[in-house]
Amino acid sequence: MKSDFLDNVESICHRYHIDILYVFGSRAKELANYASGKGKIASEKNVDVDLGVLPAQKYHLNVKDRVRLTVDLEDLLGVCRVDLVILSEASPFLALDVIRGEELYSADSNRSAEYELYILSKVGDLAYFERLRRKQILTGASS
Repeated sequence: MKSDFLDNVESICHRYHIDILYVFGSRAKELANYASGKGKIASEKNVDVDLGVLPAQKYHLNVKDRVRLTVDLEDLLGVCRVDLVILSEASPFLALDVIRGEELYSADSNRSAEYELYILSKVGDLAYFERLRRKQILTGASS
């Protein structure tokens, strides 16, 4: 049985054409547990929640929709700030951090599995260059 919370998440995702919604960061487990009926959301108003969304294919969230989506999610979660990552615009390494979190909503489980495999593949392809870049930053090497 789906919770009222998940019904509200699904409603928001439909309204803004979101195919996948992830929660990640320090509050990921807390919100995933709440969504599954195993806990509650801490009432710390000054703590932010990190969310990642993948809009439907060929759909672009304009600035107005981004603000409205963020406000709707803040209201639903009862927090003062949601840090929202639009996955279609994020670097592969940030997207990897997001997908390592908890999936709260998926319109299509095949699409979410394909997206996660795509990100893992992309990060795998770029891992060598990312290590090289970090090494150059740490050693102060210039090209």
